[in-house]
Amino acid sequence: MNYAMIFRILGWMLVFEAGFMAPSAIVAAVYREASVIWLFVWMAIVTAVGLFLRAVSRPHHHRIYAREGAVICALIWFLYSIFGALPFKLSGYIPDMFDAVFETASGFTTTGASILSDVEVLPHWLLFWRSFTHWVGGMGILVFVMAIIPLAESPGPSGKKMVPKASQTAGLLYKMYIFLTVLQLLILVLGRMPLFDAFCITFGTAGTGGFSVLNSGCATYTIFQQVVITVFMILFGTNFSVFYLIMLGRIREVPKVSEAMTYYGIIGAAVALITVNIRGSYTSIGLSIKDAAFQVGSIITTTGFATTDFNIWPAFSKWILILLMFVGACAGSTGGGIKVSRIQVVFKAIMKELDSVIHPNDVRKIRYDGKVLDHAVLRGINVFITAYFVVFGLSVLLVSVDNFGLETNFSAVAATLNNIGPGLGGVGPASNFSGYGAFSTCVLIFDMIAGRLEILPVLILLSPHTWAEGSVLRGKHVRGSREAENDLMMSGSLEMELG
Repeated sequence: MNYAMIFRILGWMLVFEAGFMAPSAIVAAVYREASVIWLFVWMAIVTAVGLFLRAVSRPHHHRIYAREGAVICALIWFLYSIFGALPFKLSGYIPDMFDAVFETASGFTTTGASILSDVEVLPHWLLFWRSFTHWVGGMGILVFVMAIIPLAESPGPSGKKMVPKASQTAGLLYKMYIFLTVLQLLILVLGRMPLFDAFCITFGTAGTGGFSVLNSGCATYTIFQQVVITVFMILFGTNFSVFYLIMLGRIREVPKVSEAMTYYGIIGAAVALITVNIRGSYTSIGLSIKDAAFQVGSIITTTGFATTDFNIWPAFSKWILILLMFVGACAGSTGGGIKVSRIQVVFKAIMKELDSVIHPNDVRKIRYDGKVLDHAVLRGINVFITAYFVVFGLSVLLVSVDNFGLETNFSAVAATLNNIGPGLGGVGPASNFSGYGAFSTCVLIFDMIAGRLEILPVLILLSPHTWAEGSVLRGKHVRGSREAENDLMMSGSLEMELG
């Protein structure tokens, strides 16, 4: 294990986190809030820890293996959640450290689950920091660093590279990310949403996070503003390769991206079914379509905003939302969940097995977007789904110690592991996660980070074999260079963070 390189990279990442706090200090100064001085103190603390880790790390070589890459990827999210919780904890607005870490982890992992029952008591700078963590975590912390520092050559968020170098891919992704962010912000401001609200809501939409600045969520915003949020939630849940094709002027190829087409089809079908189911509770068909579309877009993209308490919807509609929690958005988007592409491949595999039973002599290959899927891809999907449901089942069992009902515990784990935010029952959109004890809170924090990193990196972090001397995860090592401090870690970081 190359501990020196691990400390070196983690040190740099903490320095970046301190920089991410700077915009909140500006907000505190603009609104003349007293905590501005303390914000600079907290930034200095985080910076000092990061520089200390850099100073004590003197690697003999720059080679790292797959296990170091997975460890770094997982540790960064835990460290960001812990150090990012300092503003909540030390300001006194969330005095319990477990709750503060939960809130911060929920922000960086773009989950949007909260322990706060009254967010409007928070000062502007803390509301801004809370929402800004969504924006930073949305495209991925490591992807952000790669976008500004040429760290390594690696594949992009899907099986097909956008551009040859990972740093170029990351930069391109962030250009699209920033463009869509600015576009939504401008439209909301032109739609007369207050500027501060527009910033925070845009951060939450772009990162598919879901933290709001009002206790009513998005319910008090105008119909136009809600429609804008709905559209951009769906856009940010789309595979960014679609936007790349549009940028290149290859619009005719967009319908060939089967994942995106399936994603839009699922949204359309869910909106239609829920609209019919809830129509009797609304005064007009337009309002029922608006709320159905908003909640479907919010849940499938794992954003978590709400315009209504869908906890009181009929059981049929609620179970559609539950299913959408598991499906999630597209691979290569800022959304979470299992991902539409994996669901597609699983159904193709089921059909292949059924065909092999009916026609045992036929040799059939699973194709995806016109290409035959490699066995390693299928194996990876099978391993992921197995690990996913093992973690899910154990998590439901562990949080049951707090003696909440099955609906609450099941949806709490579904909401955190899929990075959604609100669940049903006691953790519905009109409630929060404050009822869980410290142990269950830790389980849910683990679920949020595990879900954000696609499960396996966090399990690798916890595996005894990872820390055994002489053990190396299966795979080749990466050659070091002056520019690349983390080669193989970066070769998987886009997939780990973007899905």
